[in-house]
Amino acid sequence: MKNFLFFAMGLFGFLAAQAQNGNIAGNISDQNGLLLPGANIIIESLNRGAISDFDGRFTFVNVPEGAYTIRITYIGYGEVEEEITVTSNETATISITLISQSVELEGAEVLGYSLGGQARALNTQKTNLNITNVVSTDQIGKFPDANIGDAVKRIPGITMQVDQGEARNVIVRGLSPQLNSVTLNGSRIPSAEGDNRNIQMDLIPSDMIQTIEVNKAVTPDMDADALGGSINLITRTAPQGFRLAATVGSGINFVTNTRILNGSFLVGDRTKDGKFGWMVAATIMDTEFGSDNIEAEWEDEFEFNTGVDDPDGDPILEEVSVNPYTKTFENRTYLIQRVRRSFSANFDYQINANNNLFLKTMYTWRDDRENRYRLEQEILDGEDIGSEDFTVENGNLVRFPAEIKRQTKGGIDNSRNKNRRLEDQRLQNYTLGGNHLFGKLKFDWLASYAKASEERLNERYAEYENEYSVLNDNTDPEFPNFIPENPDDFDDLASFEYGEITEENQYTEEEDINVFANFELPADFFNKGDGNIRFGVRGRFKNKIRDNDFFEFDLESDFPTLTDVPVVDISDPDFLAGSQYQAGLFADQVWLGKLNLVNGEPVPDEFLRANFDVKEDVYAGYVQADQKLSDRFRILLGLRVEATDITATGNQIEEEENVVGEITDNNSYTNVLPGVHLKYDLSDRTILRFAWTNTLARPNYVDLVPSVDVVSGDEEIFLGNPNLDPTTSMNFDLMAEHYLTGVGLVSGGVFYKNINDFIYVFQTETTDDSLGPGTEGFTIFQPLNGDDASIFGLEVAYQQQLTFLPGFLKNFSVYLNYTYLTSSANGIRNEDGEERDDLDLPNTAPNMFNASLGYAVNRFTARLSLNYSDAYVDEIGGNAFQDRYYDEQLFLDFNATVTINPNLRVYVDLLNITDQPLRFYQGISERSQQLEFYGRKLAVGLKYDLFQN
Repeated sequence: MKNFLFFAMGLFGFLAAQAQNGNIAGNISDQNGLLLPGANIIIESLNRGAISDFDGRFTFVNVPEGAYTIRITYIGYGEVEEEITVTSNETATISITLISQSVELEGAEVLGYSLGGQARALNTQKTNLNITNVVSTDQIGKFPDANIGDAVKRIPGITMQVDQGEARNVIVRGLSPQLNSVTLNGSRIPSAEGDNRNIQMDLIPSDMIQTIEVNKAVTPDMDADALGGSINLITRTAPQGFRLAATVGSGINFVTNTRILNGSFLVGDRTKDGKFGWMVAATIMDTEFGSDNIEAEWEDEFEFNTGVDDPDGDPILEEVSVNPYTKTFENRTYLIQRVRRSFSANFDYQINANNNLFLKTMYTWRDDRENRYRLEQEILDGEDIGSEDFTVENGNLVRFPAEIKRQTKGGIDNSRNKNRRLEDQRLQNYTLGGNHLFGKLKFDWLASYAKASEERLNERYAEYENEYSVLNDNTDPEFPNFIPENPDDFDDLASFEYGEITEENQYTEEEDINVFANFELPADFFNKGDGNIRFGVRGRFKNKIRDNDFFEFDLESDFPTLTDVPVVDISDPDFLAGSQYQAGLFADQVWLGKLNLVNGEPVPDEFLRANFDVKEDVYAGYVQADQKLSDRFRILLGLRVEATDITATGNQIEEEENVVGEITDNNSYTNVLPGVHLKYDLSDRTILRFAWTNTLARPNYVDLVPSVDVVSGDEEIFLGNPNLDPTTSMNFDLMAEHYLTGVGLVSGGVFYKNINDFIYVFQTETTDDSLGPGTEGFTIFQPLNGDDASIFGLEVAYQQQLTFLPGFLKNFSVYLNYTYLTSSANGIRNEDGEERDDLDLPNTAPNMFNASLGYAVNRFTARLSLNYSDAYVDEIGGNAFQDRYYDEQLFLDFNATVTINPNLRVYVDLLNITDQPLRFYQGISERSQQLEFYGRKLAVGLKYDLFQN
């Protein structure tokens, strides 16, 4: 790798000395000074073309001396021709402004601005050689999406997993969140999640991002760890002139009838000589909300104590044949305050025509304050009950004794926690880079530092327990319920005895250092006037740590029952899961927060397995050639090599709390990843694309940790697996796109992924005591590599302004896309070691659909947006009965805008009109495992945008 770098540096020095012809460099912007990516720049006399990048810049190298006409085309904008003269050994510069056709032809300034974002996105998508979907920040503004996750879910082939009503984890083309990459300005975003590589998309406000680019077929110069795809978030860049934008708004969350507050501003400018540009932006959202939740764990086995002992003195248990029943049932109420702040400062400096530097920074900080009240009811079975303690009717377990727990979750009483659990999440990214031109050689480089962290200090729980007989109501398994046989038991606070008071501290941190350098030379192998060869190196150095602890406090003598503490009534007749679910009285969160908790007893089994330290270094090099084969046909082919070195440290634990010692293990591997991309222009507006790519996904950090945790009380053993292989995939894509007159697109395509060594959690039982004395018959949980899997998919999309229709109908616009997936997975084994053939690949939703109908006339716009994703298996159990599924979800949102003047707009958003809950089910769709409702949201506000170009 070092020899490669030295060779490259020597090469560009040699080329700089040998340069004979001149170069052309320029930028393209619209009438507001916003830079335009994806513009098509053509010098017809040389039969050469270029595409403007995300900063609106383009370059022609090795251009013979002389005068040339440059032609620029851009969907939705008028064509422009400019004259330029090239001098030997110099770089001629030019700045070009394009005028939106809607402004030029109709004089409708507001409409023109609203189309600008869509035009920028479609032009970028059209001119990219690989298969991508691009969404601009202005296009995001047409939908009521406060964070990037909610915006991304509207892209074809993407669905999102929801957390507290906001889209958090992204699934691309049916691949799990940890199998996709998310980058910020090309650098990988670190994850604040403790047990996976998922990027928390709800941490990033949409106001901070200029463009979302989803690369579904990566090129060799991109990171290869993108099995489903790579999502690149591009922050805003400085405009060509002064820009000031601001938003202020408020609203209400109907689930708790509490307020929403949000605000943002953006200001940027460029010096008169055009060399130095800057942009500063900030956003804040402060919202009080919550959720109403029920959860159940289903079982199909039931045992009771016969009252007879075996020769060893152990009770003899008898199994009763029963229909599936809810072994555990929980009623949860969440009350949350979420404050999200984000700051960004971006700068660029054009040293001269051949050299420019940029600095991009972003800092996001989210406080998530939460109180949770959980009523947990768990069946007592096995040796705890006899034959007289339960009733079975027609195979249904309808009466049994249960352990009842009322648990309050909170935090300490201070100005930060406010008696709530405080989850402090932060993401920061600092990127310094440059673009340089040495004769024929283009050279760009980037160095970035990024850090994500999650801290949860002084997280407290107070739990009180009782035992009484309950009736099991499973008449509607979608809404199961436990009902006290004696209603007085539910309200008898004196019978709820002290269970535990605990305090927990958690800290997770991931740091990323990225460095890369790219070199590009003109190389016209087929004498078609256009082509280049590009090569480069990259290093990514990652360190992830998790440091948790957990303490239990003996306060039983001080607070023996619920009658001895202040209580709060959480019952709600409007509980969204149903009025039949009433939670009752719980220890007050203010009382819990004021407790002076000292001299607690550590509980190692609650945190030791979670603690680890993982270092991961990735070294990569690539070479690729981009060649024009004819006026309509282009090919990009190349090879990427990635070498990975991992060092993971965890704990070996016995008897739940005895740390035998730390275990450190190393693993390294190298992946060779070729790729080919073909692009054929049937016409100026119709494009065919094909891609053959190879990608990978590295295992989750927690899975790599060589930990051994024997939990004797639950007869379970948890094992890490540092020898996990990365998941690899060979991918084939075929896509056709037709760009419609005006600003629109119709596209369709198919794709196939052949996946090897996917990772799942294997459950089995020990057959001896090799993992510790008395561990025979314990259940083992360990991540393993499966054999292989495949995904076949179909994507179609259509979006257009319906200007060809008569009358008022021409003011409508439509946005539609549909994705179909089918998958299979081999090598997944059940608890008996037998291979299962009844599973799709986890997280592959068979059907995904987006639809949006917009209306725009004069100063009024409105849009109704629908997002649907089908059910899919989320977590594989020991058998089909234990498998967990993420249920289908259908979101319907509405937003409208009234333009007061060209700079000021009023907006209104109504979110989650369908009151879509988050739902998991176990085994079959009728059997709810979790059902969480968030209610609807209403937001109103003002948007101000001023341009002076």
